[in-house]
Amino acid sequence: MTEHQVTVCESGDGRYSETITIGRHTLRSDEAATNGGDDHGPSPYQLIMAALGACTAMTVRMYAERHKMPLTRTTVELQHFTLPSIGDAGTLDYFTRTISLEGDLTDEQKLRLLQISEKCPVSETLRRSATVDARLAGMPGTEPAA
Repeated sequence: MTEHQVTVCESGDGRYSETITIGRHTLRSDEAATNGGDDHGPSPYQLIMAALGACTAMTVRMYAERHKMPLTRTTVELQHFTLPSIGDAGTLDYFTRTISLEGDLTDEQKLRLLQISEKCPVSETLRRSATVDARLAGMPGTEPAA
């Protein structure tokens, strides 16, 4: 398994309950009971928000350490909304991040860390959009088009 490989398999203990394996780590995912699941873990969108929040906090921490800023703790609260777009483009996904910075930081340092948070790789990926392909394991001819 490579660093960038994730395996998701139905856990068998709920309609939508999944076991996620990432290297030596195991996570759970499920839908809330209101969506027909058993709430055995965070929903897929909650996992996306968790990735965005973790990446944001790590990016801020790396910058603060590199520039010897007295940051003692970063907390990121996230929300996801689906908004109608203009015309026939369907909907837009909208993520909000509220970042709390603790430590003896000046307002200038806080604003700089906010700017740096925008450079988190997961933020940049979400802003770009992506290509997502599907293929069937062991079935020739289902490879994505080049």
